[in-house]
Amino acid sequence: MRHFALFSVLAVATVMTACSIKPKTSNETQKPKVTATDFRIVEDGGTGPYKAVMQEEPSLLMHTVFCPQDLEQFNAEKPLPVVVWGNGACYNSPFEHYLFLNEIASHGYLIVATGYMPKEDEPYNFDTIRSTSAQQIESIDWVIAQNADKESPYYNKVDTKHIVAAGMSCGGLQTLDNCADPRLSGIMICNSGLFINPSVAMPDMPMPSKEKLKEIKVPVLYMLGGNEDIAYENGMDDFHRINHVPAFACNYPVGHGGTYSQPHGGEFAIVATAWLDWQTKGCAEAAKMFVGDPCGLSQREGWTTEKNELLK
Repeated sequence: MRHFALFSVLAVATVMTACSIKPKTSNETQKPKVTATDFRIVEDGGTGPYKAVMQEEPSLLMHTVFCPQDLEQFNAEKPLPVVVWGNGACYNSPFEHYLFLNEIASHGYLIVATGYMPKEDEPYNFDTIRSTSAQQIESIDWVIAQNADKESPYYNKVDTKHIVAAGMSCGGLQTLDNCADPRLSGIMICNSGLFINPSVAMPDMPMPSKEKLKEIKVPVLYMLGGNEDIAYENGMDDFHRINHVPAFACNYPVGHGGTYSQPHGGEFAIVATAWLDWQTKGCAEAAKMFVGDPCGLSQREGWTTEKNELLK
């Protein structure tokens, strides 16, 4: 697999270069034009062409925003696609996923994650109120309102036609709970799937039945951690039931925890960014990771892939 891995690294680098709108200035970290109540620069802003910032927004309580530091690079002709994110274990903070989300944002995305912003000097309170599916809907409402508000720094900079709902574990269930929202253009389910046996679910998780899958009207990606992922059987069962919209399933053998906490979000961030570039920016290079026989991702070391008939 070593020659495949080398090929794939080069291919992914090409995808990231070809599919990102180039900034007008250099890639050096720029001082963020912060309007937020608090913010953090994570991993020097990420590896993408738009150095990102993680911040709180005073107009959106109990949410965390990840976006490029310099929003002047974006406008109505070159808007920011959106990801609304739900966290694992129904946590009300993206503290487990902020490296992953920050990295994606650095490639030109506006990400609104459920829950309080992770603070370096304040450990997350695990006893706080759990997150809900409704917070993703609040995120969608907020980005659309911000795009229309002339006083907002996001005014006319949001691609409201490309809003993707995504989440890990419980957040994936929240995403599926919201899958019928007509404002969505895509769905990304990470280490998750609707329960085959609902009796083993933890409290506070949304519990749609498998019938909910029929309400999906947009392309969907399932990204799982292989056979050792506790969500593997649920997620793959979902995938095999979906035959009415394009669906892609991929597995990387790291278990339920994924690679979110690895530098720049690890392998999961690379694949998620490529899928988003394909689905929200129409990037032909990114599409090569998911279409074709074999698809590019299947040649990347460690990954196994499957796609339904609508992608073959």
